[in-house]
Amino acid sequence: MGFSFYLYFRMMNPAETYILSKEEPFRSILLHLQLIVETTIPEVILKYKWHLPFYYLTGNNMFCYLNQSKNYVDLVFTRGAHLTQHTDKLVSENRKCMKSLRYFNMEDINERVLIDLLKEAYALRDRPIYK
Repeated sequence: MGFSFYLYFRMMNPAETYILSKEEPFRSILLHLQLIVETTIPEVILKYKWHLPFYYLTGNNMFCYLNQSKNYVDLVFTRGAHLTQHTDKLVSENRKCMKSLRYFNMEDINERVLIDLLKEAYALRDRPIYK
């Protein structure tokens, strides 16, 4: 059992390895966010860029990414500067074009807000990243 899990773990996409290697509660947060992103926007492609799980749309179009840093997880929208919904929930922290939803625990995840922003970000997919 241990060896087969090790082989499976080694064969996974590096982005999945990133997610599964995190300690709790971050692993659960990342897995839950992964499920919501992939269910809401089924055409996203999970890649591993700059040592982070990145979601792309067709044509190598960056959509969003996941980052576990310090004591939280960020779901970062690459076209965050264009988002108009739930702006009071978005964190920019000196970023010009990207904004994120920040989660310290599972209870922080408001699925309605997340889904609204994913759908809005998808609608903005053809806009340039910079506003």
